[in-house]
Amino acid sequence: MQPLPASSGDLIADRRADYAEMLFANGEHAAAAELMLGALELAPGWAMGWFRLGEFQEAAGALSEAERAWRMALQLEPDDRPGAALKLQLIGAAPVAAAPPSAFVETLFDQYADSFDEALVKSLGYRAPHLLEAAIRAAAPDRRFRRAIDLGCGTGLMGERLRPLVDRLEGHDISAAMLARARARNLYDRVEKSDLQTLALEPSAADLVTAADVFMYVGALERVFATVAKGLAKDGLFAFTVERHDGPEDFVLRETRRYAHSENYVRRVLGADGLEIVSLSTDTIRMDRAEPVTGLIVVCM
Repeated sequence: MQPLPASSGDLIADRRADYAEMLFANGEHAAAAELMLGALELAPGWAMGWFRLGEFQEAAGALSEAERAWRMALQLEPDDRPGAALKLQLIGAAPVAAAPPSAFVETLFDQYADSFDEALVKSLGYRAPHLLEAAIRAAAPDRRFRRAIDLGCGTGLMGERLRPLVDRLEGHDISAAMLARARARNLYDRVEKSDLQTLALEPSAADLVTAADVFMYVGALERVFATVAKGLAKDGLFAFTVERHDGPEDFVLRETRRYAHSENYVRRVLGADGLEIVSLSTDTIRMDRAEPVTGLIVVCM
């Protein structure tokens, strides 16, 4: 996918936008918004500029103005690579959708592919692959899996944990840049560009399916769980994590633009697909803004 244009294409507009970013970084949110609006008068077709204007206005407490800016970004960029629809949902200007825009998820991970491992492991204390590996080993001691499918494989952090356990390892991800990094690791026998919203798996073909910190970019889990259930061999395992949500809702969209899921919802959807939980535990899966993120670590069959 083509990257989002960082430039408006107008030199003066870009200079104003750069200064607006400086003001925003210094906490001068209203002034930043005013200057960005001036930049957009010179470059009214710059979708990313409208998206950033909305973020400046949101920080300044001007939510009605932010809504207008994000709707303009959506009008100019219907695929919604910036994720304006999610911002509208978060301020209550649109109902929470069952899934994020696929173009947003793809763009997000394409942008972060080069720095992903260092940021996630070193800065955020990413633990999901370690926790899933331990849960899989506990559920199936000494078992070797004939064919494993790693959903949302990213750069291969989960693949490193799986490779010693499997004969054939396949990775799926929506981001071509992530897949390139995964391919360079020489962990996977096959990688494929896939959108989890439209994923298809061969029936009863996988002994193990994993998804480490993937479903926070999915939302509603019914479709992907049904797909996995059909793709699992008779004694196959499905191991995954979700961010835990403790409220009454099935899932919620958080300020991070990631979804969190309730345990009751996870159990209900798995049960509807005939999947039996082997183990379910709670642990910190990573840090975010210096706060621990609690997740559910689930193995089912």
